Amino acid sequence: MRFTFTLTAALALGCLTNSHAEDSPGVPAASAAPAPDYTLSANLTLASQYRYRGIMQTNNKPAVQGGFDFAHSSGFYIGNWNSSISWLADSNHDVSAPVEMDFYGGYRGTFATDVPFDFGVLRYYYPGDYPSGYTSPDTTEIYGSVGYGPVALKYSYAPTNLFGFAKSKGSQYVELNGNFDTGVWGLTVNAHVGYQYLRNVDDGSYYDWKLGLTKDLGQGFSVAVAYIDTNADRAVYTNTKGRDMGRGTVLASLTKTF
Repeated sequence: MRFTFTLTAALALGCLTNSHAEDSPGVPAASAAPAPDYTLSANLTLASQYRYRGIMQTNNKPAVQGGFDFAHSSGFYIGNWNSSISWLADSNHDVSAPVEMDFYGGYRGTFATDVPFDFGVLRYYYPGDYPSGYTSPDTTEIYGSVGYGPVALKYSYAPTNLFGFAKSKGSQYVELNGNFDTGVWGLTVNAHVGYQYLRNVDDGSYYDWKLGLTKDLGQGFSVAVAYIDTNADRAVYTNTKGRDMGRGTVLASLTKTF
């Protein structure tokens, strides 16, 4: 569950660098290369653990993650992102579902200078074996976001049950994200606060927040470290291992973008 879409949160796009020949007498300047019709990028991440909306997904253990994004110059895009997980098995010993697969598509552009928007649909898919009568964790969300400068407000609505909670159709998530370039040593400050409204689940709704740093290492590599916490009710978000899934933690990751 990445919209770390991260859109992370954030989608990775390729960059095009145009070079220009120096002007000299009798030699015309080279024309700038035309922008490509599309970009295709991929990413691979090693993380100390996987948290989504502040809730642990790998029982405080490391995670391997990766995906790809295709973006057209018109603004349309599609992508896939995957991660190792254990939260389903941690919550029910009869479940075997070690992978999360996300599929998404949408349209992004700008309303005006420094005012980007992004609208799309995201499907969370958890292939595996489940006992009879188990509520499927597969989830669909419709999302939209609008930003101003380094800040973006995003809203997600689930027309399906949310991550295996029965009768939770209509659940919603609102988040405010900010990524601020410090101008120092390639460091970016990452800030996030969100509210998960879980419909028809007593004490299931909660706030989550994050404060961290990302360092651009060059050559497509970056490292990130963040403190993540929630006020999720422990009675609702405790797995069979006795772990409070919303307890505060520090998370570190190394990402390579291709």
